Amino acid sequence: MAICVVIGFSSGMPLYLLLNLLPAWLHSEGLNLKTIGLFALIQFPYTWKFVWSPLADRYALPWLGRRRGWMLATQLGLLAVIASLGLVSPREQLGTLIVLTSLLAFLSATQDIAIDAYRRELLPDAELGLGNAVHVNAYRLAGLVPGSLSLILADHLPWEQVFLVTALFMLPGMALTLAIAEPQASLAAPRTLRAAVVEPLREFILRQGWKSAALVLAFVLLYKLGDSMSTALATPFYLEMGYTKSQIGLIAKHAGLWPAVIGALLGGIWMLRLGVNRALWLFGVVQLASIFGFAWLAAQGVHAQPGAGELADLALVIGFEALGVGLGTAAFVAFIARTTHPAYTATQFALFTSLMSVPRIFANSATGWLVEELGWVGFFFLCAALAVPGMLLLLRVAPWNGSDEPIALAKAVVRPRGG
Repeated sequence: MAICVVIGFSSGMPLYLLLNLLPAWLHSEGLNLKTIGLFALIQFPYTWKFVWSPLADRYALPWLGRRRGWMLATQLGLLAVIASLGLVSPREQLGTLIVLTSLLAFLSATQDIAIDAYRRELLPDAELGLGNAVHVNAYRLAGLVPGSLSLILADHLPWEQVFLVTALFMLPGMALTLAIAEPQASLAAPRTLRAAVVEPLREFILRQGWKSAALVLAFVLLYKLGDSMSTALATPFYLEMGYTKSQIGLIAKHAGLWPAVIGALLGGIWMLRLGVNRALWLFGVVQLASIFGFAWLAAQGVHAQPGAGELADLALVIGFEALGVGLGTAAFVAFIARTTHPAYTATQFALFTSLMSVPRIFANSATGWLVEELGWVGFFFLCAALAVPGMLLLLRVAPWNGSDEPIALAKAVVRPRGG
């Protein structure tokens, strides 16, 4: 569980930099909402990481083993790229910024491939729910660095120093990568690249059948569509409501921290008792309800000088979002882990999490345009409506009284590794 905390933090920090700190930086530099929204497209590696994930299954880098080698290499690259961002002017060097942020997304997505595979091979089946709950909430807690600390520093330091300090938070993950052991399951690599590419897809389709496999993939695509879109422009939204960067940073730190910690503990414990299926239902409802908090905050209008009451409203919205989305994501990632087969961890996990990230990249790229067309209140109601189809698919892919036995082991039809 301690390993899940640190690798979860290392995995989440680069993504939340793109989601929280980058929009705030671009907004403070004078870029409009449409341009900021389009920057979601630079996260495309998260949706395509399944394309190169077989390389992580098939090949080991010359040091540390098949999983840890990829982890350390990407962490070193992330530290360098994040520190370099502060040297770029968004208005004058937009092309350079696009290249750097795209590289950051590629390295982050590749790190996720290695970390997800490591975690799946580390956790026994009985601990998938708790382990993934801990990982997901550590992932979310990592957002407090770019979404809180870095925003506070931005009010007092130049952006060059802000990005340098942010980059140094990759060091704990690097230290852990050097200290931990390679899981035994990762020692048996596919014998050929073809086996690493074809067999994971073949196993999943044969195990599920075409129709069931399509339903699972649709569920993975849609379950977090609504809440992902609702938070795509969260920091610019708070800024437009009249809150300062320091207020947002401080409130996000305190109001977002404890609900996330409580969500990690309760989510893992409840999943042990409820099972993954029922957790998806219950946590999904809380996740959906948290979207209406943003609509309520938007309906109050812009505050010229936010007082104690307005700050309390912001804290309530951020706290409920951290709790609801944290719970929903914990159950969702546990479902994905349960659906993967241990023999093809990196490729199948990357396929599912790539689909999971599609709404965040492609749908979120239109959020700036949607806000300008619908206004903030109408936009958040649209996000709530888009969360419903994913919930309805639970009737087929995770029925309330369905089995919580790991799908990959219950129904697997697997050829020997190597094809």
